[in-house]
Amino acid sequence: MTDTKKTVYTFGSKKAQGNAQMKDLLGGKGANLCEMNLLGMPVPPGFTISTEMCALYSAGGRSIVLNRIKDEVQTAITEMESQMGNLFGSNTEPLLVSVRSGSRASMPGMMDTILNLGLNDKSAEGLANKTGNPRFVWDSYRRFIQMYSEVVLHIKPLNREAKNPFEEIIEELKKVKNIKLDNEFTAEDLKEIVYLFKSMVKKVSGTDFPSDPWEQLWGAITAVFDSWMNERAVYYRQLNNIPEDWGTAVNVQAMVFGNMGINSATGVAFTRDASTGENIFNGEYLINAQGEDVVAGIRTPQQISLEGSKRWATSAGVSEDERFEKFPSLEETMPKIFKELQDIGLRLEEHYRDMQDIEFTIQEGQLWMLQTRNGKRTGAAMVKMSVEMFEEGILTEKEALLRVQPERLDELLHPVFEKNNLEKAVVLGQGLPASPGAASGQIVFFAEDAVKWAEEGKTVVLVRLETSPEDLKGMVAAQGILTARGGMTSHAAVVARGMGKCCVSGAESFRINYKTRTLKCGDIELKEGDWISLDGSTGKIYKGQITTTAATLSGDFDALMNMTDNHATMKVRTNADTPQDAEAARRFGAQGIGLCRTEHMFFEGDKIKAVREMILAEDKVGRNAALAKLLPMQRQDLEGILWAMEGLPVTIRLLDPPLHEFVPHEEASQKEMAEEMDISVAVLQEKIRTMHESNPMLGHRGCRLGNTYPEISEMQTRAIIEAALNLKKAAIKTFPEIMIPLTGTPAEMEMQKKIVNKTAEQVFREYGQRIDYKVGTMIEVPRAALVADKIARSAEFFSFGTNDLTQMTFGYSRDDTGKFLPFYLENGILENDPFQVLDQKGVGQLMKMAAAKGLSERPDLKLGICGEHGGDPSSIEFCHSIGIDYVSCSPFRVPIARLAAAQAAIKNHKQIESESFNSQPELLEI
Repeated sequence: MTDTKKTVYTFGSKKAQGNAQMKDLLGGKGANLCEMNLLGMPVPPGFTISTEMCALYSAGGRSIVLNRIKDEVQTAITEMESQMGNLFGSNTEPLLVSVRSGSRASMPGMMDTILNLGLNDKSAEGLANKTGNPRFVWDSYRRFIQMYSEVVLHIKPLNREAKNPFEEIIEELKKVKNIKLDNEFTAEDLKEIVYLFKSMVKKVSGTDFPSDPWEQLWGAITAVFDSWMNERAVYYRQLNNIPEDWGTAVNVQAMVFGNMGINSATGVAFTRDASTGENIFNGEYLINAQGEDVVAGIRTPQQISLEGSKRWATSAGVSEDERFEKFPSLEETMPKIFKELQDIGLRLEEHYRDMQDIEFTIQEGQLWMLQTRNGKRTGAAMVKMSVEMFEEGILTEKEALLRVQPERLDELLHPVFEKNNLEKAVVLGQGLPASPGAASGQIVFFAEDAVKWAEEGKTVVLVRLETSPEDLKGMVAAQGILTARGGMTSHAAVVARGMGKCCVSGAESFRINYKTRTLKCGDIELKEGDWISLDGSTGKIYKGQITTTAATLSGDFDALMNMTDNHATMKVRTNADTPQDAEAARRFGAQGIGLCRTEHMFFEGDKIKAVREMILAEDKVGRNAALAKLLPMQRQDLEGILWAMEGLPVTIRLLDPPLHEFVPHEEASQKEMAEEMDISVAVLQEKIRTMHESNPMLGHRGCRLGNTYPEISEMQTRAIIEAALNLKKAAIKTFPEIMIPLTGTPAEMEMQKKIVNKTAEQVFREYGQRIDYKVGTMIEVPRAALVADKIARSAEFFSFGTNDLTQMTFGYSRDDTGKFLPFYLENGILENDPFQVLDQKGVGQLMKMAAAKGLSERPDLKLGICGEHGGDPSSIEFCHSIGIDYVSCSPFRVPIARLAAAQAAIKNHKQIESESFNSQPELLEI
């Protein structure tokens, strides 16, 4: 980066030095402010300091960055002065500015903001005289001092339970003045608060609060850069896989004021409903307020639209006669402004071809646009918007598919409260339905406690007056979130929707006492640890724990899934060990079973006893006697699974886990087992001792077990083939695929295949009928990938067991990574948990090699993946790129995999312009 490279980009008066395509350089906020200017919309002038300066700041520090940007910033301020008719630092007509962050990915509330910058004692007096509105001026000044002191000077409570020193001053003055609400303060009261604030700042910091606007500006700019690395921003980036080197831009913009009286307001609008996806213009506003009042949830706002007002009134049980008094809409109070705002919103949606989240301010009857961005939305809203925008002709089918983040489909499967139990439940109160879903949990009042309790295995609901970015970890840990303040656009609501987490906000009738850790609703008082239930779809709050039931999928969901079938070339199967799992997966569109783990059928009742007899038998005769008991049980289970998957392939893995998992380790179970086997407990314990392995996951399991004890593979093959032949008699078509686990050498595979084929032929002779079946292997040992061409001479299919392949390639024990993996992720040693996201550079290259080698020997070789990565979208995209035929995942991840497979096909074949790949809506991932 040369010293001559541009660092500051200006916008204003319908002109701009940037545009919406420059998000990497200007961040999302800065790029869209430029774009709105180019569209001719009313945007206060300002400038953006590029994200490159954030990287320079992190590397070189404050002085290097300020020296680089100083001249350009001063020039940009001069342009703002010219456009606004005010002077930065003037005592009579001061130009006041906001200083905000702006990464290329939206990070709501994670970084810092400062408003009303440029005020000091003299300019406050001058502005009060000029405007004739001293209360507004001193209110703005006291807000600025508090915000600047907290963000730049770091004057904050020591912990969450400590009192905020600024709020203490305000509360003390309320007592002295005998007033209850902030808006009852007079101009003189607010002026007194300003001087009390400044005195406290000097006492705490040892220096005067800065009065020079330029000193204030440089401090604010560097504080925003600092906030890129604050704890909550780092945590948020880790949650959402946002790279650290992206950095944040800094946006400096002329202030416009929503707190200048009853003809001023501030608010947030959405061009479609962020919770449901409904195509209705909606949002919230507050009269005589600044933006942070809406976003922070300090005051509960009103709905901007008449329809929204009516809905709120209905949910609150307020009659139409009383509605306007309690829920006045912007459409009614300022109809011309509402119409202008709605027209701008629709223009922005048409321009960006996506639902927009808009921040606006009304200053003395004039509308100003402060921000637009692709709006956050729930999973259900995401699906509905994409499908409807395709139907409306706004998006092509491919674009609609690319707009949906696959992981978000999981939210549509969230449970809801069982109707019968809901009717009996005690309703504590009503809030706003901020984020849909149902949640029951024990009440906690602090984020730290939510994390701790969740780690202890408790189910919790985080209850706060309002949430702030510092609560993020607690929000992640909680099942649901309840706030007494705030609306549908408060921090709690926006972040919860992005997480797909149930949230009820604005429950104003609730009284929360952090000191006593109690929640009071009328005459009912709940303590920390008591159970509470939230319905994020209706806003109702219930006492106690309510059981849930599965959600009903919408027609939009079905439409989206039908779209995926038009584009996906890779099949999606499921991992299922029971007929119930198989049926559930088939309802979600699974195209077969990619992994049926036969050992999972043995862990119950008489089956486990027979398995133990087989393992502890003295000789082959004893093993065969035990296996004879297991055969009908296994055959019956397999019949159910094959029936559930009629007409579709089912890959059945032969016995794989270490044998020690089946033997009893508790003394009571050992005594029972010894009695059944008619041997002493001592003899049984000695047998169990001899089975001990230093590393059982690398020991006597998989094909090693089947080759040393071929009778086990014979029994399982017989169960599979007999099950298929029995179903054939009932005219049920089956396509069994027998998978040999843990193959590492061609000889292992050949030996197992001979056992399988010999047994199958014997069953065919007994039944006098035949069926088609395949024999393949699981590639989960690195050596198997290296000699895959030779293994393919015997194997008709490969299924990559990426769980074990990852474990063996890294040399990581899945059971022990918790001791070091969090450190590795936090310190960048690993980008992702390799057991959740496929390691494409290592494990992926082994897969790519094995696939190529296998196909070179057997061109019709079928390739699949059945590890947990089969449900991860980025892993699915990689699998598509190396020619995998199908992925297999758990039943409830089948829809996610289907969408990811379709997206992989679209991207891989470059069937739409590259710009569409960057048109993803701003969504929060947990």
